[in-house]
Amino acid sequence: MRVLAIDTSSNVATVAIMEDELLLGEYILNHKKTHSQKIMTMIEQLLADLELTVQDIDIFAAAVGPGSFTGLRIGVATVKALAHAAGKRVVSVGTLEALAYNVPYAEHIIVPVMDARRNNVFAASYIWDEGFKEIGEPEGITIEECVESCGDFLDTIFLGDGAMVHRDYIKEKLGEHAIFPHGAALNSRASSVAALALEKAKRGETQSYLEMKPYYIKKSQAEKELEEKEKKQNDSNRQ
Repeated sequence: MRVLAIDTSSNVATVAIMEDELLLGEYILNHKKTHSQKIMTMIEQLLADLELTVQDIDIFAAAVGPGSFTGLRIGVATVKALAHAAGKRVVSVGTLEALAYNVPYAEHIIVPVMDARRNNVFAASYIWDEGFKEIGEPEGITIEECVESCGDFLDTIFLGDGAMVHRDYIKEKLGEHAIFPHGAALNSRASSVAALALEKAKRGETQSYLEMKPYYIKKSQAEKELEEKEKKQNDSNRQ
């Protein structure tokens, strides 16, 4: 089974193609946040380098969130368009789940942390224990709450852009119990999205492209502003 996976949920744009357990190719671009301009070019180049076409892909996968609202919409829309054109199924993969999968068979608790600005983060926790398991579901919390919850663990592996933004604070609070992997594992990798997508597909967890949608933990600023505008309009109409 051949899968094409992308992740545009953070500053990193990444695309990968896997065939069963074999990674055929992966592109990672961590330079400015121009996903709408770059992601299709990256996909087209990777397919060309591997002498493949969209029709040669069996399933398409995207990291669906949490993460950047704009980035998630770009990634999901791209995968839906590709799957629609090829007449293939899609697989939704959690962004934090894919981040944690960057460090396979780790001995410690893995806490992927994505920066949500203003001292807030998206975080979850995972463990390798007779398989890869989620032990703390994704949530939007402050970095202080995240680190405090990790105090119950002896050693914790942190990764993701939020872990880098708040690295000094995490080290200050947890000291040697805070572990940061090497650079290649710190940020989003489409190969992890692809590997998880293949596992899900084998379990029958595929979708029609019409069913795929971004996973938002909190409302976007645009949504908040629209709700506030509608509230003010309703209040004005009642006066």
